[in-house]
Amino acid sequence: EDTHAASIHVRGGVIVGVGAYDDVPPAREVVDAGDDVVMPGLVDTHVHVNEPGRTEWEGWETATRAAAAGGVTTIVDMPLNSVPATTSVDGLRAKVAATEGRTSVDVGFWGGVVPGNAGELGALLDAGVLGFKCFLVHSGVDEFPGVDEADLRLAMPILAARNAVLLVHAELPGPIDAATAALGDADPRIYATYLRSRPPSAETEAVELVLRLARETGCRVHVVHLAAAEAVPALRAARAEGLPVTVETCPHYLRFDAEEVADGATELKCAPPIRGETNREHLWDALAEGVIDLIATDHSPCPPAMKLLDEGDFLRAWGGIASLQLSLPAVWTEARTRGHTFRQLAQWMCAAPARLAGLEHRKGSIALGRDADIVIWNPDAEFVVDPARLHHRHPVTPYAGAILAGAVRATYLRGMRIFGEGRVGAAAAGRLILGTDR
Repeated sequence: EDTHAASIHVRGGVIVGVGAYDDVPPAREVVDAGDDVVMPGLVDTHVHVNEPGRTEWEGWETATRAAAAGGVTTIVDMPLNSVPATTSVDGLRAKVAATEGRTSVDVGFWGGVVPGNAGELGALLDAGVLGFKCFLVHSGVDEFPGVDEADLRLAMPILAARNAVLLVHAELPGPIDAATAALGDADPRIYATYLRSRPPSAETEAVELVLRLARETGCRVHVVHLAAAEAVPALRAARAEGLPVTVETCPHYLRFDAEEVADGATELKCAPPIRGETNREHLWDALAEGVIDLIATDHSPCPPAMKLLDEGDFLRAWGGIASLQLSLPAVWTEARTRGHTFRQLAQWMCAAPARLAGLEHRKGSIALGRDADIVIWNPDAEFVVDPARLHHRHPVTPYAGAILAGAVRATYLRGMRIFGEGRVGAAAAGRLILGTDR
């Protein structure tokens, strides 16, 4: 059974009972969700908040307001695009200080693996990061350089010894450099030009490298934002072999396809790129099969000028899509047409991300002892995406004007309503989640 009527009992911000629908003892407050879906609050483990240092791109207040409005109750912040990056304990402390009084949802932090910081990794874990992120290609910002196999051979045994997970941006520079050199004078406004510049081989070869090193070191690895379905067979085989590997994809890879990206539509530029329609359907199949574990946004905003919307130059525009507020309806709109269920949605967007971050004892499910993080949403309510109603800092989105199904009615964080009736509540409702507290 995918859903059933029930009552959820909350005391002190924690779920203390799940009973029959009519099991409603005297309580200070009773919320009747009617026919709406009641689901765990979403956990988004791939969010670039960019503060401190690039707050003009995004920020704690705007990002977490967008999360609350989208039914997301926990985010884990990526270690790059902020200045300083979270590659040292001092960098983590600067980020923690920047959050004070400014988060509408709960927040955890990934640390970064970059060349030369292997000696910092243990201290970062001791200071509270939930795991680590690295890039195998240039990250787009100079404070967070990519790593190569030699760097990984230094870092991965350290992480394995602490049972810490390594999140990997799995694209290798070799295939990208070769493909880019072969472009010649191809028109950068045509999406096919950008697509050719980041071939599937960049992802498949990177995945093969990561799997080989996971086999050698025993380090837990997580492939972020998988876009190339060609990598699925190797990942399937690795899972069958028992390697400690998990995988995510993103709402935009499940919603859009290369054939529909118009010339100059740089609001759809991201890395890896959105690939073809057949590729998209293979990603959905891999999700249903369980080879892809979860969906996270890779929420990565920037000032509108960096998107070069007037020029439409795919090769020079910043790559990143901001979708934190829209992830639930964007995924559900596509999932329901393919016969997927609320239970699968909760697995992909709540339970599995919580497990990745080591938070499954607190987040990602409606069960005894869990935080009372809940989203109430109407799966049949359709709405037109109006960028002016989005809470992230800059109203640039490839979803503008799209009709999506799945309107969030209310979001509760530890039993406190942080979004309802179209409004986000107090900015200071969120707490920090440090690995030392898990």
